[in-house]
Amino acid sequence: MSDFDYYAYIGTYTSGGVITPELQSKGIYILGYDSSSGCLSELGTAFEKDNPSFLAISPNGENLYSVGEIDDKRGGALSAYSINKDDGSLSIINTISSGSNGPCHLTTDKDGKLLLAANYAGGASTITSINQDGSLNENIQVIQHEGSSINPDRQMEPHAHSINVSPNNKFALVPDLGTDKVMIYKINHNTGKLEINDPGFVKIDPGMGPRHLEFHPNGKVVYVINEIGATITSFDFDGEKGVLNTIETISTLPDEYDHKSCADIHITSDGNFLYGSNRGHDSLAIFKVSGDGRKLEKAGHESTLGKTPRNFAIDPLGNYILTANQDSGDIFTFSINKNNGTLQHTGDKINIPYPVCIKFLKR
Repeated sequence: MSDFDYYAYIGTYTSGGVITPELQSKGIYILGYDSSSGCLSELGTAFEKDNPSFLAISPNGENLYSVGEIDDKRGGALSAYSINKDDGSLSIINTISSGSNGPCHLTTDKDGKLLLAANYAGGASTITSINQDGSLNENIQVIQHEGSSINPDRQMEPHAHSINVSPNNKFALVPDLGTDKVMIYKINHNTGKLEINDPGFVKIDPGMGPRHLEFHPNGKVVYVINEIGATITSFDFDGEKGVLNTIETISTLPDEYDHKSCADIHITSDGNFLYGSNRGHDSLAIFKVSGDGRKLEKAGHESTLGKTPRNFAIDPLGNYILTANQDSGDIFTFSINKNNGTLQHTGDKINIPYPVCIKFLKR
């Protein structure tokens, strides 16, 4: 198939938590994506790897990075690949230790010179430099989180769940599900290290379990989706001092529904609509955004048409949302109504075993 203008890379689980035995993932999948229709087409397995659940693409589009979400005696891994723009295929450059267990999220800084990762099982943040050839420096820095919170099943120790670089490239914000905190680090670009900010964190309401994070396009508001509480907490963000001040917390679920398990959060590039995924309810919560990002208004829910929506992605042109349903092994495409934020299934669906993450790259 040649009528597509983007590659879509899909990170998956290859082992662990498998509830549908007939589904078996091989690693990172590569799809063709037609931005005019929202249609996906499978091009093949890009690379076979253990639990490459979350992916990041370098700002220059030449390299892809994946976690190896492993928490056994091998420890967690971070891998670097070169991208062949002719066919989207990947070639491994190197793999290094994340210095902790269960890395579940990673990102580059805005310059593509640093790679940052959050380790869920180990409860730590990792940073390393990226060499000129795209490889990862093995001289990593690992910052161990400390503390706990009130949920005896999920919050007896730290669980760093994502790591996010501020739009001005000065700070890294790390929601920690286990401690009900968002850790705040300064990025020292001269040393390639993280430094504890002052203040070093902001607290989330006890038992909420912060997971993923999104910046408003204006860079002045931050939204954190709370997995255990099924809520979104918004903050004013001081981009010069790295300070977060709470604005409000709003539920992602209908009033009558009580199974709480949120996952991912994204905002449209115009800043008008915010979406969050609900596992169990198997939906995307839709919010209208106003007041320079400071006000969220519930605008409904849309079924993701599958089981356990994990990551989802707004396409590069802002016209479609693609939902990755982990436990049913499928990805559905929805068109975005630019007037009210509602979603409509386009009819497009593709089967990918245990999809966790979707990343786009211009062909």
